[in-house]
Amino acid sequence: MHFIEIFKQGGFIMWPLLAFSVAIWVITIHKILQLTKFQKEAKHYVNEATRIVETQKLHEMEYLYKNCPEVIAKAHYAVFDESSSREDYEQRLQRRLDETNSHLKKNMWMLGTIASSAPFVGLFGTVWGIMESFKQIGSSGKAGFSVVAGSISEALIATGSGIAVAVIAVMFYNYLNVKVAATAKEFKHSLGDMADQFNSIKR
Repeated sequence: MHFIEIFKQGGFIMWPLLAFSVAIWVITIHKILQLTKFQKEAKHYVNEATRIVETQKLHEMEYLYKNCPEVIAKAHYAVFDESSSREDYEQRLQRRLDETNSHLKKNMWMLGTIASSAPFVGLFGTVWGIMESFKQIGSSGKAGFSVVAGSISEALIATGSGIAVAVIAVMFYNYLNVKVAATAKEFKHSLGDMADQFNSIKR
């Protein structure tokens, strides 16, 4: 059966499910592009900062971070800030890493919301289809399958579509969670290596 025919048979509840599907793809593609860009920029600025530390041309730091994304620059500034105690330094760096993690996870809650709500939207379509079946039975005075076939079909399509949308949302949500965690971990380790190098030069 053609997709458009199935969509029409699913009833009005297919429209919010379609909106959910579009949102899933938009959020996922945008997040993958964002993470890829972040990884590229983070690697670039870590490499440049490491080069500056190795050559001890620390006056170049200000120029380096002039066009740097704020979420990366703040974490780097925390590494090079020597105006506080070791405890304050570690707490400040952890806060900056938490901010970075929050930035990378931005909008992912939408996927989680879709994953949890799509089955219930489909279930609402199921209930609506069953109600229509009873209405048709009452108006026709007959209880044969031919009387309720259309409404039952609508109910089943709505149920299946809701589950399918939820499964796709969960898969992408889990995938992006793993990717965000790996990206944040890589960024943290690169900052740690840079901080060790900076501290060894100071000594």
